[in-house]
Amino acid sequence: MTSQLASEAMIPNPRLAAFKPFIGTWTTIGSHSMIPGVTLHGRTSFEWHDGGAFVRVLSETDEPKIPSATSIIGSDDDAESFTLLYFDERAVTRRFNVSTSDGVLQWWRTAPGFSQRYVLTVAPDGETLRGVSSLSKDDKTWEQDMELRYTRVK
Repeated sequence: MTSQLASEAMIPNPRLAAFKPFIGTWTTIGSHSMIPGVTLHGRTSFEWHDGGAFVRVLSETDEPKIPSATSIIGSDDDAESFTLLYFDERAVTRRFNVSTSDGVLQWWRTAPGFSQRYVLTVAPDGETLRGVSSLSKDDKTWEQDMELRYTRVK
């Protein structure tokens, strides 16, 4: 049963309008540095949640070494910022800072010994995305971790 509590607040958040080019279901193909030579195949969706109050991101790959995950993105008016809360099938939780501008979505976190960043870029046709993640174990040196190509499902 769907709750009707706070239904008046289930409206579009105008601060999230910049996420519109990413909204949809995507197939993914790519690679990850911890499993060289393996082509990753998966799916990701970016969808409006609670009427557009938030953006929900769901992702999975067919490779068991890459966890399926769910995330939620929201905004903070006072800080003029976005936050992504991440949770995956290993019960790993993380909080990322988020920015978006001109068809580029980025999220990052700084954590001693395990900092991460992800850059997702919309192609001019709006039907493909390119995602690149990087990892730093010393907060100085960054190495590419994963690369994905997203194709919009029609």
